[in-house]
Amino acid sequence: MIVKKIKPAFTDDRGDISDIFYKHPLDHVGVITSKAGVWRANHYHKQTTQHAYVTKGSLRYHYRMYDEPESATKSVVVNEGELVTTPPFEIHALEMLEDNIFFVFSEGLRGGDDYEKDTFRVTPALKSK
Repeated sequence: MIVKKIKPAFTDDRGDISDIFYKHPLDHVGVITSKAGVWRANHYHKQTTQHAYVTKGSLRYHYRMYDEPESATKSVVVNEGELVTTPPFEIHALEMLEDNIFFVFSEGLRGGDDYEKDTFRVTPALKSK
């Protein structure tokens, strides 16, 4: 898991231009809106790397690698303007701290008919201590 603050690549009196990705291959881009208090994800991918860029609100990102014990679960808050990257085999669950909007950029299977092909659900729900 990597959290990265996206800084403007260009700024003038009109505003900012930020490069979320530059010369980076992507297979899918989606936008997700969520209400405060809900949970999303609670799964992992065997082949897909995902990046979530928060444009409004914040979320708590709970995570651990698939082969680690439940006690190894950690979490980090991801705020507006930050990008969190999920590698293959990292179990992740997203707790919405407030109403939010985030974009998901995927390298691998994720959109359309492929939405569930590389998604492996986890029970019980992943939560950090």
